Amino acid sequence: MGLLFIVHCPLSISQTMVYLEHSETLSFDGERIANAQILKGDVIFRHEEMWMYCDSAYFYEGTNSLDAFGHIRFVQGDTLKGFGDKLFYDGNTKLARMRQNVKLIHGREDENPTILTTDTLNYDRLAGVAYYYSGGEVKDTLNTLTSIRGNYTPGTNRAVFSQEVQLTNPKFVLNSDTLIYNTETKVADIISPTTIVYEQETTIRSSKGWYNTDNEQSMLLDRSVVEHSDGKSMTGDTIYYDKAIGFGQVLGHMAMNDTAQHATLYGEYGQMWEEGSRGYATDSALMVDWSDSLHIAYIHADTLFTEEVAYTDSMLMADSTITDSTYRRVRAYYGVRVYRDDMQMVCDSMVYMGCDSTIYLYTDPICWSENQQISADSMRVYIVNGAVDHAVGVVNALCVMNDTLEIFNQMSGKEITAYLTDGAVHTVDVSGNALTVYYPKEDDGGYVGLNTTESSYIRVYVEEQQIQRIRFTKETTGALYPLDQVPEGAERLESFFWEETSRPISPEDVFRRVEKREVRSEK
Repeated sequence: MGLLFIVHCPLSISQTMVYLEHSETLSFDGERIANAQILKGDVIFRHEEMWMYCDSAYFYEGTNSLDAFGHIRFVQGDTLKGFGDKLFYDGNTKLARMRQNVKLIHGREDENPTILTTDTLNYDRLAGVAYYYSGGEVKDTLNTLTSIRGNYTPGTNRAVFSQEVQLTNPKFVLNSDTLIYNTETKVADIISPTTIVYEQETTIRSSKGWYNTDNEQSMLLDRSVVEHSDGKSMTGDTIYYDKAIGFGQVLGHMAMNDTAQHATLYGEYGQMWEEGSRGYATDSALMVDWSDSLHIAYIHADTLFTEEVAYTDSMLMADSTITDSTYRRVRAYYGVRVYRDDMQMVCDSMVYMGCDSTIYLYTDPICWSENQQISADSMRVYIVNGAVDHAVGVVNALCVMNDTLEIFNQMSGKEITAYLTDGAVHTVDVSGNALTVYYPKEDDGGYVGLNTTESSYIRVYVEEQQIQRIRFTKETTGALYPLDQVPEGAERLESFFWEETSRPISPEDVFRRVEKREVRSEK
């Protein structure tokens, strides 16, 4: 026969009574368990809005507490349930301690609730927090989280995990020492060194930020890193990363690295698209091309773009040596400055085409190599085996070779091509209204005089930064003046200028701001 047993005892205003609602038997054993009511069979307790069920229990009337055993179940409201083998409950502190095969279910069963499983769980009803400290698992509709220690607040859906934290998602695995997670929003707050391995193709490393495990968007702080298995990565003070669409946005000390292409893009702000391996940088933008360790290129501009471009069918058929289907293209806009040990360049805009390793320079380009300066309306610089092979200037082309502070050998024409070996010019071809002003020398190094020529084509041979000889066409005209009889103005071509002060002299010097020179009158 079932018994109904209701206990009434004086309590403080902040405390309420635990009620025994049902038990099949009730007995006492003062010698074995003092001050306890021994209850067996379909035992039911109620404390405020919480109901507790078990097979048997010890009920301590004086302390307003109970020890319950077997098929433990408690229900609080219509969204929180707990199960286990043992329950120790204190009605004064409202602390429920559950042991062995514990399961806490938050949410309606028909709405995919959050489930916490562990062997040791304490539920503090006053604080509304359930916590474990010997290993547990929290599982919702999307993720499974495990850790040594953890706590879960049903009222806010907030869980805090520590020690050997792992979040498992169908697409990625997250490992951390401490993590905050919201089972409703599916957002993980990163507050300690954390690694996210995404489908074995992307790895995220961060110690501060958040990651939305539902829509795959994240905000990563404190020098976080996003790495891809193809060798591309981005690092920055702040990274907004959307894995679903393959887009990253970086703010503060950005570095986008591409180990496959041997290039790194720097800047204070940049963006990256995984499709087409597109990226751009601005605000102290710098690209370092280290594809050839002997000739590292440093490229600075207001804005830098890099992307992979597909070879056309005709290009693939024409060059049987091409093994990849794409090549890299770099575009630089406004205030371009380039430093290489074999050539330095400035211009207003630039394009590098990886398909033929050619650099295209536009709007007042100037190139320097040793004591030579080459300029034109536009220029092309050809790279062969990592080194500058030759440079071509088209329209208003000018080549100046500095011999002393006052003496400059000069060549101008519609097109100038300078050929280099190991960073030194050895041959210069000038075609189309080719004009020269140069100072031939005696064998002892003394100057013979000033020679001026005009021809349709000339070829200049250079050794050790000195003109050794010049080959002209038959239609060449010119004059040789002794140094003390040079007509006024003959020592300079009309298009002459010497812009050594604008020349980048080191990798760091590419950031130096230089006043833009006045455009030549004939342009």
